[in-house]
Amino acid sequence: MRLGSGAFAASCVAIEVIGFAIFIRGFFPAPVRSSARPEHGVETPAPEPVAGASSNWTKLPSPLFSKVVIVLIDALRDDFVFGSKGVKYMPYTTYLVEKGASHSFVAEAKPPTVTMPRIKALMTGSLPGFVDVIRNLNSPVLLEDNVIRQAKAAGKRMIFYGDETWLKLFPKHFVEYDGTTSFFVSDYVEVDNNVTRHLDKVLKRGDWDVLILHYLGLDHIGHISGPNSPLIGHKLSEMDNILMKIHTSLLSKEREILSPSLLVLCGDHGMSETGSHGASSTEEVSTPLILISSAFERKPGDIRHPKHVQQTDLAATLAIGLGLPIPKDSVGSLLFPVIEGKPMREQLRFLHLNTLQLSKLLQENVPSYEKDPGFEQFKMAERLHGNWVKLHLEENHSDILLGLGTKVLRQYLGALKTLSLALSTQVAHYDIYSMAVGTVMVLEVLTLFLLSTPHVLCRKAELDVPLMSPVFSLLFYLIFLVLSAIHVLVCTSSESSCYLCSLPWLAVGGVMVLVSALLCAIVSALIRMVIDGTLLKKSAAYPSSGWSEVDVLLLLGTVGHVLSLGASSFVEEEHQTWYFLVNTLCLTLSQETCRSYFVGDDCEPQHRFRVEQGCVDILACTLKDSTSYNTPKPDRTRKGVSLSEGQGSCKWWTVLASPWLVLVCCRLLRSLNQTGVQGAHRPDLSHWLTSSDHKVQLSGLAALSLAVIFMLVQNGCSLVSKAALALGLLGVFCYRAATGIVLFPWQPDNKGISKGIIEARFVYVFVLGILFTGTKDLLKAQVIATDFKAKTVGLWEIHSGLVLLAALLLRPHNLPVLAFSLLIQTIMTTFIWKPLRHGAAEITVMHYWFGQAFFYFQWFSTEPRLLLLCPHLFRPSCRIHCSGDISALSLIHMECVFSKASLRRNASAHHGCPLRSIHCHRPDAPHKGVGGDRYLELMYFSVTASWI
Repeated sequence: MRLGSGAFAASCVAIEVIGFAIFIRGFFPAPVRSSARPEHGVETPAPEPVAGASSNWTKLPSPLFSKVVIVLIDALRDDFVFGSKGVKYMPYTTYLVEKGASHSFVAEAKPPTVTMPRIKALMTGSLPGFVDVIRNLNSPVLLEDNVIRQAKAAGKRMIFYGDETWLKLFPKHFVEYDGTTSFFVSDYVEVDNNVTRHLDKVLKRGDWDVLILHYLGLDHIGHISGPNSPLIGHKLSEMDNILMKIHTSLLSKEREILSPSLLVLCGDHGMSETGSHGASSTEEVSTPLILISSAFERKPGDIRHPKHVQQTDLAATLAIGLGLPIPKDSVGSLLFPVIEGKPMREQLRFLHLNTLQLSKLLQENVPSYEKDPGFEQFKMAERLHGNWVKLHLEENHSDILLGLGTKVLRQYLGALKTLSLALSTQVAHYDIYSMAVGTVMVLEVLTLFLLSTPHVLCRKAELDVPLMSPVFSLLFYLIFLVLSAIHVLVCTSSESSCYLCSLPWLAVGGVMVLVSALLCAIVSALIRMVIDGTLLKKSAAYPSSGWSEVDVLLLLGTVGHVLSLGASSFVEEEHQTWYFLVNTLCLTLSQETCRSYFVGDDCEPQHRFRVEQGCVDILACTLKDSTSYNTPKPDRTRKGVSLSEGQGSCKWWTVLASPWLVLVCCRLLRSLNQTGVQGAHRPDLSHWLTSSDHKVQLSGLAALSLAVIFMLVQNGCSLVSKAALALGLLGVFCYRAATGIVLFPWQPDNKGISKGIIEARFVYVFVLGILFTGTKDLLKAQVIATDFKAKTVGLWEIHSGLVLLAALLLRPHNLPVLAFSLLIQTIMTTFIWKPLRHGAAEITVMHYWFGQAFFYFQWFSTEPRLLLLCPHLFRPSCRIHCSGDISALSLIHMECVFSKASLRRNASAHHGCPLRSIHCHRPDAPHKGVGGDRYLELMYFSVTASWI
C-alpha cells in the first residue's frame, strides 16, 4: 500500500490520538456518582427501619449545632498543630486539643493534593481525580451534590471570606463574601488580613448560620521558603489568635441562645519538606481536623490522641451536624465521636442514614454489590436496627434492649468502614485493560513511524507501507482471533466495569482489526529490512538510505531521555542526562569526521581534504557560511562521506578538531554554574565572579563576551543592523554598570548606581529596530526575486535582534553561555554539518540537544529569593539575623514590597568569621505612632548567584 509522506504522517497521528484517548479513558476512571440528580428543595429522608410496624420518625433529625464556623488554613500540616510547632506557636489550640471540649483527627487527603480538588472532597465527600488538577487553574461550577448546596436549599445563611476558588465552585450561594486571589505567592500578609478584617463585625452579628474562612498565607510561606522558615511560626501564632477570638465569641453567643455551636479547624492539604504540594507524600496528605464545641463532653484527665480518618468524612459529619441530607456522592463516613453523647436511638438513626446512602451509591456503581461484605453487614445491621426500634417503641427498657443497641451500633460502624473503603477503592480503580490496549496502539504506531523516519521528511517520498498483504494473511487472522479471545476472557472474568467491554462489538472489532493490522505491518517491515536492508521504497531520484551511528544515537538518546522522565531522580538531575548525551554526540561526530578523512569508499586509508588557504581562524568562519548553506540531500549509500566535496575552503585539521573544540567548550560551561539538587551548593566559577572582590574580572568577562557575540552575529546582517547591534550590546553593558553589577574602567567604585531603567529602554529600542528591519527585509525578499543570500538577510537580522534581547536579560556572569552557544553553532555549521552532509532531521535534533544543555548551563535555582526577618520595620533601625554565612554580601539593596522603602548598607565580616547579621538604618523612619511588628521581604540585586 503506497502512501505519500503527508498521508502516512496524518494516519499515524490519527491512530495515536485514538490510542491516547483509550489510554486516558482507562487512566482517569469513571467517578463514583449517584444517578439521582440533586433536588432544589430538601429531599425526604428514608424512614427509620422497624420490624412489623411503622416508625414514627420519618423526618431528618434536628441539627446538632446552631452555628458552624469552618476555618480552613491552606497547607496546614498535621505536625504544625499536633507536633512541637503547635505546642510552641499555637498554645490555645493545643489546650483545646489536650484538655478542651474537642475531638481531634488526622485527616488523610487523597492525591492530587491541590486546593480545588480538596475543597470538593471536603464539601461533597467524593474523591476528585487527577483531571481536577487542570481544573484547579480555572475552577468550574461544582454541579455535584454538596453540603453548601444542601445548606442553601434548607435556607441556611452562609458567609465566606478567603480563597476565591470557593466563589467559583459555589456561585450565588453566599449571602456575603470577599474573595482573595492565590496567585500572588509572595504576599502572605495582606492575603490573610483581607480575611481577618471582617471577623469583628461578623462575629458580633447573629444573622448567619455558616461562616467559612480560607486562609492562604501559610501556603504562600511554604512555597517561598519551605516548612522550616521562621515565618511559619509567626503565621501559626496569628492563626492561633484568630481561632481564640472565634471560639470565645461563639461561647459568649451560646450563653444567649442556649444552643451549641461547632468550630472546625482543618487544612485542605499538607506541605512537603520543600514547601510544595500536589503529590502523595506523608507530609502532603496528612492534615489536622479539629472539631470544637461545648456539646462535646470531656472528663478531667481524659487523654485523647488524634485518630486517623479520611478527609471525605467531614462532608457527612457537617451534613448531620446541620440537619441536612448527606451528599449523594459522598464516600465518607460519619465521625462517630460527634454523636457519641446522644441517645441510642439518635445515634442509630444517624448511622442508618449514612450507611443507607453509601449502600445506594454502591448499588449504582458496583455490578456485584450483593457480594460486597459491607453491603451484607448493612443488611444485617438494618434488620437488627428494626428489631431494636420495635422493642424501643414497646417501651422495653431491659438489658436486652441495651445489649441489642450496642450490637447494632457496632454492626453499623463496621458496615460504614467497609462500604467507605469499597467505594474509595472503586474510585481509585484503574481500567488496566483499556490502558494496555491504548498503550499497544501508541507503541505500534510509534514503532512504524520510527522505522520510516529517514524518509517521511521528504515531501516527494512515497512510502510502501506493508499493510494490504498482511491483512489477508494467516498471521493477521491468527492475531485477530487471539485478541478477540483475550477480550472475551477479560470482559467475562472481570468483576469491575471496563470501558472497552461496555462498547458495542462493532467498535471493539474495529480496534482489534487496527491493532492486528499494525502488528502485522511492523513484523512485515522488520522482515523486509532484514532481507532487503530497507523499509521504504522511493522513486529512482531518491536512493535508499540506511542508519548511521549518529542517527542511532539521536534516536536512542531522545527516546531514552523521554523514558528517564518517569523517575523523579532523573527529573531532579536532568542536566546530567543532557550533559552525557551532548558529550556522547561530540565523540560520535569526531569518529565520523575521522572516518570520512582517513577511510574512503573502499575502506582504504587516504586523505580526502583539499587543503586551501583561509578559514584558519575559527572565529573568522562565522555564520556567514550558514546563511548560504543549503542542507544537501543526505547520501548514506557509501560508508564514508568525502569531505573534499563538501568542505574545500578550510584546513583539514579544523574539521577534525571541531568536535573536540565543542567538547571543551561544553566542559568549560559546566564549570561556570553548578546546578541540580545534589550539586547546586558546590562552589563554581559563577560564585567567584559574582563576589564583590572580583567585579573587575566579571566586567572584563562580560565585555569580552559581548564582543564575541557581536563578531559571531554581525556578519549576516545589513550595515544598519550591524550598527544597531553594536550600540545595543554597548547599552547592555551600560545597563549592568548602572545597576552596579559590572564596572566601567573610568568608574571603578560605582558611585552612581541606579536602577538602569533608561539604559534598558535604550537597548529595547534597538531590539525593536532590528526586528522591524529584519521583518521588512524578509517580506521584501519574498516579493522581489533575489539570490539566496539576500533572502536570508532579513531572517538573520531577526535572529540578531533576539540575540540582543537575550544578552539584555541574561545575568552578566551568564553572558559567556550565550557567546559559547553562538560559537558552537558556528563550528557545527561550518565544520561538521556542511562537510558531513547531515540532513534536516539530524540538524534539528542536534539543535534541540544543545539547546537543552545550554538551558542547564545557565543554572536556574529553585529558590528565587532570600527572605529575611525585620521585626521593627518602622523603627529607626533594626538588626537582621541570618541562619547562614552572608559574608559574600558587600552591597545590599533592599526594597520593601509593601512600603516601598529603600535601605542600603555596606556589610563586612571579620577574617574567618561568618557574617550572620546586618544592621540596617533608615533615617526617615518614625520613632512612634505605628503599633505591632511588621515583616519585610527583601529582594537582593547584588548578591551571590545562589541567592538571586
